[in-house]
Amino acid sequence: MAFDEPLRRRLVQAVAETVIAHAEELTALDQAIGDGDHGLNMKRGFAAVLADCDSIAAQPLPKMLHAVGMALVMKVGGASGPLFGTLFMQLGKSLPDHPTLADAPAALAAAIEAVKARGKADVGAKTMLDVLVPVQAALRDSRDVPAAADAAAQATIPMQAIRGRASFLGARSVGHLDPGARSVALIVRAVCGVLEGA
Repeated sequence: MAFDEPLRRRLVQAVAETVIAHAEELTALDQAIGDGDHGLNMKRGFAAVLADCDSIAAQPLPKMLHAVGMALVMKVGGASGPLFGTLFMQLGKSLPDHPTLADAPAALAAAIEAVKARGKADVGAKTMLDVLVPVQAALRDSRDVPAAADAAAQATIPMQAIRGRASFLGARSVGHLDPGARSVALIVRAVCGVLEGA
């Protein structure tokens, strides 16, 4: 699969439009266990990405991902900006100049390590990592990636948060879907939807 400019544009648009469309849901999830701004922050970040879609999608895939990450760092407030920005920037940095889908598992593994370092978190802490790690495994093992993402996000509901704003709630964070995990699942489903149609 060649990641040509029309495909890159569809990827950027699909991810940005999906996050923006789910902003209210993400905000509601964050109101339950965070400070309630995750959806608005993510919407602001991806609205900036969408506004600059032409110049972002004109770049080769690694540089495109880095540009998306930079936009998120600059525009998304709270912890989400640096974390999602790191995810995209490290993905871009970890891909070869002419990537194929076969390069995705290793690049995502490197991006996960960068997110762990930035957030000082690991799997089981009720964060975006609880979706990223199962998604990477599904990619590596050629399993159903969107299904793995959705199942992993749902699996954060019974967890107690031990990182981020939700950790202040202690046991009260149990029973709620993590908004960062849900955001990752939405992004994964959007990307897979475009690639399946390519």
